Amino acid sequence: MPEEKPRLVPRLRLKTGDTIAFGPGKARLLELIQQHHSISAAARALKMSYRRAWLLVDTMNTCFHQPLVLTATGGTQGGGAELSAEGLKVLTLYRQYEKAVGERPELAALAALLSETPAP
Repeated sequence: MPEEKPRLVPRLRLKTGDTIAFGPGKARLLELIQQHHSISAAARALKMSYRRAWLLVDTMNTCFHQPLVLTATGGTQGGGAELSAEGLKVLTLYRQYEKAVGERPELAALAALLSETPAP
């Protein structure tokens, strides 16, 4: 089996003060909320508790000018969640930025300096 060349995977985080407003985990949570229209279903897909997912959504909704996730309470039709226009915009811009950083020549230059033998 051929050895895989070292590569760098940037993990971008947006912070406001000491709070992580947005990062790779929150981006994935938003993608799953968009897919499932449910915070609880997104949490299950990520193998995390509903409480943890809700706290992440609450942090995102608090850190941005507009909420990123809109929720509807349960009832006969059940509850649900969807991304707001702001949520879609933040997710799109974050993924574009992530892609742009990954394509930077500096990242390839840094990866070339990595040892091919991973640390134990």
